[in-house]
Amino acid sequence: MAELTWGRRFLMCPPEYFDVSYSINHWMDTEVKVDRDKAFEQWQDLAGTLRAAGAVVNEVPPQPDLPDFVFTANAGIIDNGGFLPAHMRFSQRRPEVDHVRRWMSANSWEVFEPPPAVQEGAGDALPFAGGLVAGYGMRSELSAYDAITERTGWTVHPFQLTDPRYYHIDIAFCPLDSRTALIVPEAFTPNDRRRLARLVPDAVLATTEEGSMFVANSIVVGRTVVMPACTPRLAKSLERRGFDIAVCDVSEFLKAGGGCRCLTLALDVTLSSDSDEVAA
Repeated sequence: MAELTWGRRFLMCPPEYFDVSYSINHWMDTEVKVDRDKAFEQWQDLAGTLRAAGAVVNEVPPQPDLPDFVFTANAGIIDNGGFLPAHMRFSQRRPEVDHVRRWMSANSWEVFEPPPAVQEGAGDALPFAGGLVAGYGMRSELSAYDAITERTGWTVHPFQLTDPRYYHIDIAFCPLDSRTALIVPEAFTPNDRRRLARLVPDAVLATTEEGSMFVANSIVVGRTVVMPACTPRLAKSLERRGFDIAVCDVSEFLKAGGGCRCLTLALDVTLSSDSDEVAA
């Protein structure tokens, strides 16, 4: 089975201002305090683990009053040296996108106009099967993908998320290689589970307990799966398929409803053969 063609270069934001100062998802509780020193240690460990697996990590500077800026996955969608900014649902997070746009422009990326409807970046759109497996219903809107497809020509496979625990697709779906993905079935409707079964030749299904541990919010670098947690049962399933597992404690970030994948934006994704197609 072919390894993913992407996942060797990431954008991350240091957690200098990370906190849970508001609540915009199921997991956030402002009464739960963040240990920022521990969060920084966990963030450094994650970045170091990615580098050790062979990935390059770029950093965007953190910003005061943007505690969720650490979750760079939501900033937008990458394609072949181009950046499609997200259209965030909540006002607290919208300024994050402007900072990433400036970083992209300063680093010679082509920046496109965001979709007119709400779409929360790569957190709700992951490359698989020659297109994007995209979530809607919780934080992104289905109509955003119609606009994106019309503008870019990308193939988009939209899936409805109905459980508030899995408010983004990257908490419920993780591409592992060209044929394999880790899936949390209960995040999807029965009909969408059947659609996923047709789309993913080799599905690794997480249990309810594993899903709540954010096991699908993992990062794949070649054959290394960097995970926030992994049960012995799941480890055997992944190792049988030739994957190596690296567990990184991101418990401080889970307080805000984000895990390993949320803390990274893959910069080496190619969805179209020519980035000019996106500009059109």
